[in-house]
Order: sequence, then C-alpha cells, then structure tokens
Amino acid sequence: MASSTVRRRRPGVTLIVFFAIVAVLTAILALSNTWTPRLGLDLRGGTTITLTASNSTGQGAVDQASLEQARSILEQRVNAMGTGEAEVTTTGNNQIQISVPNVQQDELVEMVGQTANVEFRRVYQTAAAQTVGKDQAVSLPKVPDLTATRPTEPTTTLPDSNDQAARLALLTTQLEFTPAETDTTDFTAFTCDQKVPQVWDQPFLACLRDDLVGEGNIGQKFLLGPRLIEGNLVTGSQAGIPQNQVNWVVTMNFNDLGGALFSQATSTLAAGASPTNQFAIVLDGKVISAPSVSYRIDGGSAEISGNFSQKTAQNLANVLKYGALPLTFETSNVDTVSATLGGDQLTAGLIAGGVGLLLVLLYSFMYYRALGIAVLASLAMAGVSAYILIVLLGESMKFALSLPGLAGIIVAIGITADSFIIFFERVRDEAREGRSIRTAVETGWDKARRTIVVADCVSLLSAVILYILSIGAIKGFAFTLGLTTLVDLILIFFFTKPLVSLLVKTKFFGTGMKGSGFEAEHLGVAASRRPRPRALTTKEA
Repeated sequence: MASSTVRRRRPGVTLIVFFAIVAVLTAILALSNTWTPRLGLDLRGGTTITLTASNSTGQGAVDQASLEQARSILEQRVNAMGTGEAEVTTTGNNQIQISVPNVQQDELVEMVGQTANVEFRRVYQTAAAQTVGKDQAVSLPKVPDLTATRPTEPTTTLPDSNDQAARLALLTTQLEFTPAETDTTDFTAFTCDQKVPQVWDQPFLACLRDDLVGEGNIGQKFLLGPRLIEGNLVTGSQAGIPQNQVNWVVTMNFNDLGGALFSQATSTLAAGASPTNQFAIVLDGKVISAPSVSYRIDGGSAEISGNFSQKTAQNLANVLKYGALPLTFETSNVDTVSATLGGDQLTAGLIAGGVGLLLVLLYSFMYYRALGIAVLASLAMAGVSAYILIVLLGESMKFALSLPGLAGIIVAIGITADSFIIFFERVRDEAREGRSIRTAVETGWDKARRTIVVADCVSLLSAVILYILSIGAIKGFAFTLGLTTLVDLILIFFFTKPLVSLLVKTKFFGTGMKGSGFEAEHLGVAASRRPRPRALTTKEA
C-alpha cells in the first residue's frame, strides 16, 4: 500500500505548476511596470497626524457616518496638495489618521486644521490673478498688509435659521451691497499670496483654487460681496451628464431655507450685468466655481454648468455635499520622519533580516549537510513569493510596508525554519526505523504535515486576532506576519516537499552518501539499529 501511494505522487508536476504560478505573478508585475513595494512613512519619510473627533456637544459617541464623511472631506483636501500616495483612514471609533509622504509638519497641520467652510457670495469684480514669489518680495514694492486693514469681525447678527422671514430680509440687504472705494483699491493690490479675513457680512477677496486653473492659463481673483447662503444649507449634490447632452454638470439641492434664499438671490443676480450676475462658491477662502445666473431658480434645486471634466465636476459635487466637517476635531498626535531616517531604518531592517536568514542557513548546512540546499531554495522562493505579493498588494490594496511590517517578515523566517525542522526530523525518525530514504520521506511527510499545518494555523490565527484588535503600525506587523505564514504553508506543500522528493531520487541523496545528510553515521542508525524479531519483520512486510 505504501509503495502504491509513492507512485501516485508526482513531485515534478507539482513544482512545474508552482513555478508557473510564480511566473504569472511576475508577468503581472511586468505589465504594471511596478517592481518595488509601497513604503510606509516610517521608511520613506513624511508626516502622520492623528485627529480625535467629538460631537459639537462634546458628549456621547461619535456618529460613524459623520466620521466617514469627515474622512472623505479630509482625503480630498490632502489629495489637493498634490503629494500623491497620501492615506486618510479611520482608526477606532473616533479617530482619523492622515499620513502624507514628503510633507513638512507645519504645512500638513495647517491644511487639516481648517474648518472646510463653504459659502456662496456675489461676484463684483474679476481680474487676472497676481502672484508675488518669495524671492521677489524684497525687490518689488512692499505689498500692503490687507489682513491689518480689513474688518476681522462681523458687524451684523445672523438671524436664527428657523426665522425664514428675517433671513430673507437680511439677504435683501446683502444683495444691495455696493463695494466701497477701499474695497476696489484693496482688490487692485491683492495678490494670491495674501490672506484676508473671511467675515460673513463683509466683502471678501479670493482667488480661484490653484488645482482648477488649467495648464498654461492664468488664474483669476475676485472681489466678492457678503455671504448670501452658507454651505450647510445644501442637502445634496451630484455630478453627471444630463440626457441628450454631452457636458458634465453639477446639480445641488437645498433645504427649505436654502431653497428660499437661493430663489431670491438668483432673481436679483439674473437682473445684473456681468460679472454681478455671478455667484462664487467659496471653500476655505478659495473660489472653486463662479457660475453666472440667467434666470430665477425656484424649487430648491439648481444645476451648475461649465467647462467641467468628470473629475472637476465630481470634486465640486463632493465639496457642495460634504464641504463642512460634521464633527469637531482635536490634533492628538503628530509624528514626522525625515526621508534620511526612513532610509536608515529600512537599511537596518534589511540587515537584520539578512543576518537572521544567514544564521538559519548556517545552522541548516551544519546540521542537515547537503540537505540544506532544500532549505536555501525554499527560503529563496519564500522571499521571492512574499516580495511579489507585497508589491501586488501595494498596487491593488494600497498596502504600504512599514518598519513593523518588515519585522513581521523577519519573524516569519523562524516560522519557515520550524516547518523545515519538523519535516526533516520526521524523515530522519523514519529512516532510523529502518525504512529506505525514499519511503522515509513519504511516510515522514505524512506525519509531519499535520504538525506543520497546526503550527502555521496557530501563527495565522494570532496574526488575524492581532490585526483586528490593533491600530496603527501594529496592523502592518500582523498583516505581514499572516501573509508570510500563508506563504510558508503553501511553500512547504508545493515546493519544499516535492523538491525533497526529487532530491532523494538522485544517487547522492537516495543512497545516503557522505555529506548528503542521510548517511547512516549522521542519522545515528548504525549505533541504534538492533536485530528485530522475525515475527515483527513479517508483520511490517
């Protein structure tokens, strides 16, 4: 029975299938032209900020839908910095973690600390934007400090949102606003480098957001009137292409108060001449759109058309829908890692992994002699397989390899070595029982694989539990530990075992020649073997 089982196994076919799968994964890397893994900020440098959310009342649990809304808003704002590969994730029940590579701490803290204030204002003047570079400020005439000369506090009390009549009366007053001579003078001197106070009942100077200025075009600056409608009156917005049209538009819906205010505002704007027939949508002090109005819009909904691409239309819709952060945030932690320190940590981690790998190989060749070739080949294939999977996961799931993740890979070297030891020791035990080397490999494998599977499953379960319960960088350790444990489990079945089965078919290993690791003296067979009773031998036969 045992010999028939051996004949049914085809280690050569198993190895061919294994190498074919590795070749397919490598081809995917080649097609994506990606050969290096994504690195976490602790390995490439950057800034990580942890924000802790609370309700406006400061009490009670944080609504998870609001937390996800805030994460989406912050993600848009971080991506607008143009850094690439930024990550904005929720952790726990009330925290958002923002990780951006190659960005200074102060710049990122200032960006995420803004309130995402959306408002609608009437346009009174427009002009080509002016920008004064830092190195030009000394040689050019000094730019007036508009922050010190313009009002910084509102002079009007905003009526309660439930008092629609009072809000409509205030809107009429705001629409009758006429820019003063000082407003026009400040607008002429205004450059996009400057910041001016954004007061809701005062005129405001703003520029078109940089990422909305087409390549090779000059941006715009605007003289805007007092705020007509606040962004939190918008209840929904979406981008799309209307039926029988080819251009992208953005539709938005207001609540009852917003619909009434918008109807009255558009009635006045439609009667004006350009540019006073435009209203600007302002986000955090930057104009993101300034559509013109040709007729009164009733019904609490409106459609904004223009030279939109799909991306710009969807961005505008998201800003209108999620412009204001629904929660209050406090900066809990800020970590900054320089690119140099990250490179040093990566080098140290690779050296540690290399030393661990070398020690495992030295032990294998010293104790198992030439059989250490199987260990060397298996560890090499484990490294190649894990590397390919980490690169592919970086592309598909945005998984970034961090320093704790690198530690998880190094720890997995020991798990892989344990599998070899269990297998080889079982084979040696079977050989000591008097079986041939080929039979010892097969019967030893049948007994060892259960132990290997159980041991790997325990490690995998530990990694899964750690991943679920941990937050932050520890998740990276748990993920790579679990991934490399799975690689070990697959490798021992589909590479190491078939490879050893092929090796023992050779004369050197199969006959237990000196240095093979299967020689009788090394196994201790000559010293421990004793003549067996005939009845026992017959039973075994």
